[in-house]
Amino acid sequence: MREQPRSGCAINAAVEVLGDPWTLIVLRDVIFGGRRHFRDLMTHNDEGIASNILAGRLRKLVEAGLLSRDDATRGRRATYTLTEAGIQTLPVMVALGTWGLRHRPTTPQLAARARILAEGSPHLVSELMDELREIHLGVTPETPKSPTASERLRQAYEAARSQAH
Repeated sequence: MREQPRSGCAINAAVEVLGDPWTLIVLRDVIFGGRRHFRDLMTHNDEGIASNILAGRLRKLVEAGLLSRDDATRGRRATYTLTEAGIQTLPVMVALGTWGLRHRPTTPQLAARARILAEGSPHLVSELMDELREIHLGVTPETPKSPTASERLRQAYEAARSQAH
């Protein structure tokens, strides 16, 4: 990956890091799926990412400073952790999900989280970012919410899944 973007354009600088679909899918699975290990990202991916593509995207996200990777000791799996820059991709993911809901075909269960985030309170994204900071960075929230943002999103997903079956 280039150290400097091709131009000084902010959109270009972001696209050079986030512009391929697999990178955004890996980030989605870490942010919304809570997946932090290679095998979890590989086996629980709805789009069928190949192992070599996943390994490359994880490496790219670490190099770009959106994820960090602990040094796995013998017999332990490496854990990927969102950085603050990675957490700050959440509003971008919400905007992409909102656009996808409006302009592309989706399924009710896989679009449930996007719908809640698009139609929900503007504070939900902020609450989810705070929750990610707690999980990935160890930052304690000032005022914990109950249920948490991720619990509300999981409930919406499960409700959509049960209606689909």
